[in-house]
This record gives sequence, C-alpha cells and structure tokens, in this order.
Amino acid sequence: MKPEAPGDGNAAAIDFVMPVYNEGANIARALAELDEQVRIPKRVLVVYDFDEDDTLPELRRLAPAYPWVETVKNTLGKGVLNAIRAGIAATSAEVVIITMADLSDDLTVVPAMVRMIERDGFDIVAASRYMKGGRQIGGPLLKKTMSRVAGVSLYWLGALPIHDATNAFRAYRRQVLLDFPIESRGGFAYSLEITAKAHAAGRTIGEVPSTWRDRSAGDSRFNLRAWLPHYLKWYGYAITHRPK
Repeated sequence: MKPEAPGDGNAAAIDFVMPVYNEGANIARALAELDEQVRIPKRVLVVYDFDEDDTLPELRRLAPAYPWVETVKNTLGKGVLNAIRAGIAATSAEVVIITMADLSDDLTVVPAMVRMIERDGFDIVAASRYMKGGRQIGGPLLKKTMSRVAGVSLYWLGALPIHDATNAFRAYRRQVLLDFPIESRGGFAYSLEITAKAHAAGRTIGEVPSTWRDRSAGDSRFNLRAWLPHYLKWYGYAITHRPK
C-alpha cells in the first residue's frame, strides 16, 4: 500500500527523481536512507536508460519493502540529462526533488526544503554546501574549488540569492520545472540553468545548509572537462540576467 497524503487520496506530497546508471551497489542503501529520513508521503521515480542496468534486479528484490518506488525507462536518449527530463515528465506532486542514488545528498534536510516551498512560498530550495552550516566531504580538489568559487561569486555579485549554484540537489515547485524546461546539453549544469532562469523571472529561491559526501561505491559519471562549457554558459547567463 502506498503512503497517503492528508486529504489527497493516495497522492504523494513529494516526487523524487533519481536517475541511475548501474547503481546496484548503492540503491538498497539509498532507498533505506530515504525511508528513514523522509517520513513525508513520497514517490521515488528511479529512471534508467537500459534494461541491463544492474540497478533493476535490486529494485525488483526490494519492491515489497518500498511500494513507493516506481521505475521509469528513459526513452528520450541516453544520459543523465535525458533521464532527468524523463523523470520530470513522470512527476505529478507539487514538490519535486532531484536526487542521486550515490548516497552523496543530505536527505536530512528534505523536510526543511519541503516546508520552504509548501509553507513559505519558495519556488526553488537549494541544498547548500557553502552557506553557514553546510560542508563538503571528499571529492576532487579541483572540482570542489571551482564549484565553491562559482557559487560564492554568484552570491556576492548579486546574481543568485544562494551560495551553492552547482549542487544538483534541489527541491522545486513542479510548475517551475514546467515553466523552464531544460535546455542544457551537458551533465548537471541544468540545476544552475533552471535556477538562473527562474531568478531572472522573479521566482523566489532559498537555501538550506547541507552536507555533501563523495560516493563510496560505483563510478561517478561527472566529467568536468566535457561539462565545464555548459556551466560557464549558465554562469554568464546568471550574471547578465537579473530580475527586473
């Protein structure tokens, strides 16, 4: 039986979009952490590219324990961006959170993120490594340094009202994702893209301090050299497009 949201039948209050690529080593722990940390009625849309993905047998094994998990096959073209697009298209909840299966995201902050959207009227809430109370554990030094410089400089230049522009762990009001479809073609730059476009359009954006941890199992798909031009494009957009 799926969890019920008060007064809304069996609808979830949150839809998580979780793109996967051979996350069989992580998915059981990722779902257990979601179950423990997020008591709000939820649905987790696990988006995969190909039927041989080693995440799928684990999901079938775990299905009785986690009836709120659904699989979505990405038919838009391989890659994380298309997987995220496919996941967004399958959402229906008011709040959508994009998260990874690699145990890097700080799920303890999800209730605060949801409250800021549902109660306080924010349209996007970023989990921030670089505001007071946030931190990052592990990860390549160059990637960490560039990410921090990008986030903090955009904040102090007044281009974005958050300290962490590049963390993909965000909560969105679903309408924002519909109003600002992803144009990015590389990696995780979409989170900076959507946030910059929403800010320029006058949408309200907030942040909560969070801890990010580098993955402990499986291989990262992050490719700084290939994706850097996409980040730079949306960094420039944030600088040059401000709310009127």
